[in-house]
Amino acid sequence: MPNTPTGAAIPRAITVTPLTHPEAVDLIVFAEVTSRRTYEARYVHPTWPGGESGVTIGIGYDLAHHDADDLALDWPTMPPASRALLEQACGVSGMPAKDVAAKLSTIIVPWDSAYDCFRDRTLPKYERMTVEVFPGSVDLPPLCFGPLVSLVYNRGSSMGEQGKPSWESRREMRAIRDLIAAGRLTEVPVQLRSMKRLWPGVGGLRTRRDAEAAMWERGLSA
Repeated sequence: MPNTPTGAAIPRAITVTPLTHPEAVDLIVFAEVTSRRTYEARYVHPTWPGGESGVTIGIGYDLAHHDADDLALDWPTMPPASRALLEQACGVSGMPAKDVAAKLSTIIVPWDSAYDCFRDRTLPKYERMTVEVFPGSVDLPPLCFGPLVSLVYNRGSSMGEQGKPSWESRREMRAIRDLIAAGRLTEVPVQLRSMKRLWPGVGGLRTRRDAEAAMWERGLSA
């Protein structure tokens, strides 16, 4: 994920699905790859974003969370030989994924294929995940539902496991879930911004949380 500079403009809205507001769609694309021009300059080949991520292709498509069947379904226009090579990255995360990404550097994922996968396969999947982990979210204003999709797209749907580090790192996720259930919607942006504690030196993620919080606030006031 690029480190988005604070105040950077979000690209022109593109309508993708009836659930996620176009502004939220563009926020996700912007946070993941910035723009088509940047994608074609920096992300057209498999990359390793760092940390616990896996080899990533397209618009934030992390192969650590996919298998060979997913590749066949989600990337039908990709040459079979390329899909076969990418299978070695499925389920691999962290530093091992860095080495795998280097071996896959000759594979090219064109923008049109990347966007088609994002629009038709990945985004609907994360919309469903959002509805499942944040009960009642589908009834929120579109500019409130959209930031939740962006959040789940970035962080996944886990609420953490008691007794493990994930419990503390996911406390805001649980708080947002509970606030939505209680109808205390004005308190959600505080929790989105609170997550910035997890990434003190990662400007892109901190900016993304701020953007999600601001979008939520506009959604409530619309």
